[in-house]
Formats: sequence, C-alpha cells, structure tokens
Amino acid sequence: MQALALSTPSASWDHAVDLLIVGSGAGAMAAAICAHDRGGTTLLIEKTHLYGGSSAMSGGSLWIPNNHLMTAAGVQDSAEDALTYLKHITRGAVAEDKLVRYVEASPKMLRYLSERGRLRMQSMLTYTDYYPEAPGGKPGGRSVEPEHFDARELGDDFARLREPALQELVMGRMSMTATEAHHLLARHPGWIGLTTKIMARYWLDVAQRRKSKRDRCLSLGNALVGMLRRAMLDRQIPLWLETAARELVVEDGRVVGLVAEQRGRTLRVRAEKGVVLAAGGFESNDAMRKRYLPNPTEASWTTANPANTGEAIEMGLALGAGVDLMDDAWWGPTTIVPGESRARMLVIEKGLPGSIFVNKRGERFVNEASPYNDICKAMYARHTPESPCVPAYMVFDASYRKKYPCGPFFPGSQQPDWALPRQLKEARYLKKADTLDGLAAELGIDAAGLKASVARMNESARNGRDPDFHRGESLFDRYYGDDKVRPNPCLAPLETAPYYGLVVYAGDLGTKGGLTVDASARVLRPDGSVIAGLFAIGNCSASAMGRTYPGAGGTMGPAMTFGYVLACENIGT
Repeated sequence: MQALALSTPSASWDHAVDLLIVGSGAGAMAAAICAHDRGGTTLLIEKTHLYGGSSAMSGGSLWIPNNHLMTAAGVQDSAEDALTYLKHITRGAVAEDKLVRYVEASPKMLRYLSERGRLRMQSMLTYTDYYPEAPGGKPGGRSVEPEHFDARELGDDFARLREPALQELVMGRMSMTATEAHHLLARHPGWIGLTTKIMARYWLDVAQRRKSKRDRCLSLGNALVGMLRRAMLDRQIPLWLETAARELVVEDGRVVGLVAEQRGRTLRVRAEKGVVLAAGGFESNDAMRKRYLPNPTEASWTTANPANTGEAIEMGLALGAGVDLMDDAWWGPTTIVPGESRARMLVIEKGLPGSIFVNKRGERFVNEASPYNDICKAMYARHTPESPCVPAYMVFDASYRKKYPCGPFFPGSQQPDWALPRQLKEARYLKKADTLDGLAAELGIDAAGLKASVARMNESARNGRDPDFHRGESLFDRYYGDDKVRPNPCLAPLETAPYYGLVVYAGDLGTKGGLTVDASARVLRPDGSVIAGLFAIGNCSASAMGRTYPGAGGTMGPAMTFGYVLACENIGT
C-alpha cells in the first residue's frame, strides 16, 4: 500500500505519545532515548519484523569532530577546524547554520549517549578523514566505532535485530570491528593471535552454536544498534514491529499523528510534539531510483536495507514538503555475488596494489584508492554511450589474487581457485584468462584499451607515481594500501598470469536525497516555511553533508545528532 498524507483529522486515537518516530535505526533510537530522558513519551514503529534498518547492516561508525574520545587520546581538534573542513568539502551546498549546529551538537550527542545511553565507542585514531589534506582535515580520530557488544544483554530481542551485512563477517559467521579488520588485513604484529582469539570466542560459545551460527559478540552496526536498543529497554521505550506508517494526520496545519497498519489492523497514533521520519531512503525502490538517480541504476546494486523503499519521503511530498539531493547517494562500487541477498561494497579491495578499474573501452577513469563515494561519482561523470563506465570492471593479476581478499574470496594462498564455491564457478562470477586479450573477451571489453591501461599502470607502479589519477598520494588512499609494497603502497604492476576480472556496479550504502529540513530537523516546504509537527532525520532528509562524504560515519553521525537535537529542542525545558 502506498503511503499518503491526510489533510483531515482522524476521528479517534488508539494511542498517544509526545514523539512518534517512524523507523528503528540509530538516528531513530537516539531521538527516542533523548526525548524520554527529557520527560517525553516516545514510540518507534518499524514496518518489518526486524529492527535496526541499514544502521544494523552498516559499519557502525560515526563521524564526530572534536569528540571526547580523540581528546582523551591526545588528538587535537577544534570546532573551528571542523567547520573549516565541512565548509570546504560541501562547497556551499549546505546552509552554514546547519553545519555549525552539527559541529556543536555532535560531540554533545556522543558524550551524552556514552554516559547515559549504553554507547561504548572507541576512537579510530588512524582512520583518516576522507579528505585529510583539505583545510581543517585530520589524519584520524574523528571517526569512532562501537566496541564489541554482548547480544545476551538484549535477551529475546536479539532474534529481532536485523543481521549484519555478510561482508562484515569472517567466513560469513564471526564479527570483528573495523580496527580489527584493518589489523588483520595489514597483518600487523599480533594478527595471528587476534585471528585465534576471534575464532576461539566464536566456537567456544557452545550454547549459541547449538542454536544458530549467528555470533553473539556483536560489532560494527549490530553493536551500535544493540547498545541503543539496550538503552531503550532500560527505559521501557516501546518499539512496535510490523507496523507500517500509512498516512500523516494534519489538524489546523500541523502534523499531529499518523495512521499505521499493524499486521492487517489499522491504528491511529497521536503525536503531541510531532512525528519524526527516520525510515531511511529509497535505495531499494527500483522505480524511485530510475526516476531520481542517474541512470543506469538498479535496486540490486545497493548494500542497504531491502525495506528502504521511500514511503516516508513520499508522505512528506504529499504534504507539500520540499526535497533536495534526490539525484545523489552515499555511493560505493559494488559487486553482486550469486546466491547472496545483497550486493557487497568493494571498500578494501579497490585500493590494494595490483588492481585497476576500467570502463567498457578498457580505459582507467579514476583513482581506485579514493573514497568509495568518489568512485561512483566518477563512473557516472565519465559515462557516455561511446565510453560506458556503468558498470565498470575490476582487473587484477595472479599476484593480487594470491595475496589479498576480494569480494567473497579469501586470498588465493588460503583459498585457491580450485577451492572456490561451486555456485560461483558455475555462474562464472570471477572471470579468468591466461592473457589480457582473453580476459577482455571474458568481460566483453576492448582488449587494446585494457592492454594499454595495464601497460601504463605497470610503468606507474615501477615509478611509484600515478600521473593520470594520483593514486596513493593522499593519506586516505594509503590507509588500505599495502605497506610492504614500495615505493607506493597502492601501486603494483599487473604482470603475472592468470588475470582476473569482476563486474563493478555503481552501488550505494543508501540514497542521500530526501525532505528538506532546517538545522532543527524540521521539514520545510519549497518556500522555506516549516511544516509544523513534522521532522526528518537520516536518509529521509536531504543530507547535512551535501554532496560529499566527510569520513567514516558521515551518514549515521548526522542521523543521531539531529535526532538528539530535535529531542532537546522539542521535549522538556
């Protein structure tokens, strides 16, 4: 059923709260917790049988400048540097008062939920901003990630927590933090012990192994949502599953509640202080993607929650709300693995030495080690009928295959080609040939262009410089490089047969466009006037980061921060 908006009041109410929140991700939960603590009654409604949304499937990091964890670790930052950085990278696309509000409020939100809301976060001290060389940029510390969280603290609610993305788990089973994952990838001293610890922790949880392969030691987005859900349980904040928002109710020009459908039953819920739309974007709605996003595009390319289909945005539009950035997303190159329910994003793989991205003509078109958001922007910017870049193609050689993980594969030294799953072999997912000509034929791309691109990369790798796209020059590029490769940790020649290739799609972590909001998360009409009683946060709203991506956690940091802001401004004194 399509979500609409009512212009007339409902005859009666089945339930009443101060703040009614549509969605169950990290931003929704942060708003509920803060509103409750200020004396308000809150209710979250979630249309599926699982809570957590894309937040639960994410890396769980938050981009919070000048946060107390980096200060405690001796890393210097300031509100002035953070604002300088955001103003530079957003390039005027975001109102300055919104950036100022974020810089001021996000550290307060993090500290509050750390002290009062069960959050246990750790600073990612070596994970750089995505543009660390930009004015105000930092080499690490602004991104924070959850520590591990014991799912037993959730009791029966653990079974209703949306599962993490498959690519976040070791062997599709065991969880690890982003810091641990980088430690293992780089094979820093102690990596063997860490591997042993992760595996022992998982297999020694005998009671859980008898019931399920799911790991009860949560990390990343599952840990973040788990902590926030535990804080909600502490406060007895209700969360209604299988309850879909259908219609907003308006009285005297103000949103005062909504009509919901719960397991086939219609409910009317009044919201004295307002309705918060926090239900994600429209990335899983193929029709909306084709209408708003650059084409070609497919819902199968996203890594996000399959239930994010844009109804909340449509409800706002039906009330006359403005929208912005509807043609944009939190982009990232993805691969579609046969037999898996969601696409995988190529985050680590793209920057490792010995691989390149090429278009249909076999030509490189981007710095593959740059932030994943920028990869897809380049794919679309350079996509033409004569030189298609969507999809693109990742090409690597036998040396890369032996040393590094890629998509669903372990390094060839641990998982040789003969040991790959039969399903992937039969689907010819991984293309392979003894020559570049043969690989080009397998991929359906121009062989002469591919050979020229590989020859050019091989020359750049020997010199340690990429004059075409500057791969490896940014500190961010080198984070996922291989420190053992010299002189440039992101560059190595492709010269060892056989050669391999994957199709790469212009995927995303979620759409970026949504309802226009002010610095208080109030939904606005196109003329700038406020739709009273209606708020939007997260990917329901046009991104507070504009068309850019400041660093890891640039999605959920704002969602949680503006959830905190609207609760503080509208509930209590």
